[in-house]
Amino acid sequence: MAGAGRFDIRQVASWDVGDIADLYREGGWWCEEWDPGALQALIAGSFSFVVAVDRETGRAVGMGRVISDGISDAYVQDLVVRAACRGQGIGERILSLLVSTCTDAGISWIALIAEPETESFYRSRGFLVMEGYTPMKFGGDDDACSQ
Repeated sequence: MAGAGRFDIRQVASWDVGDIADLYREGGWWCEEWDPGALQALIAGSFSFVVAVDRETGRAVGMGRVISDGISDAYVQDLVVRAACRGQGIGERILSLLVSTCTDAGISWIALIAEPETESFYRSRGFLVMEGYTPMKFGGDDDACSQ
């Protein structure tokens, strides 16, 4: 894990929206017509929003967030680390803080939808496939940018 000590993992209530938009772009989750200013509301409205910060540059190199009612269930909505920083334990540290924030609040039902290439990452950190359940979304188009 060379370089892992170079990054701070922080739970935040706000962050530079340019950094966060860049991370969403890197994850393939950003639509250019979206208003980056709306990201502050996304951050503030999350049950937990965590960034991995490069101590040398002060920029976010990873982020994750949980949405929850704060009582019974939680959902890991996003987790992304810049490609250049992967393999250093950053994603694991972000996920660990997200999960502990939930469990510290008494929430034990924590779920997510893993992209196919990330399934082993989540399995190795205690997440299980929910046999007999099918993830679903409202609407017929899988492209979030077509809204």
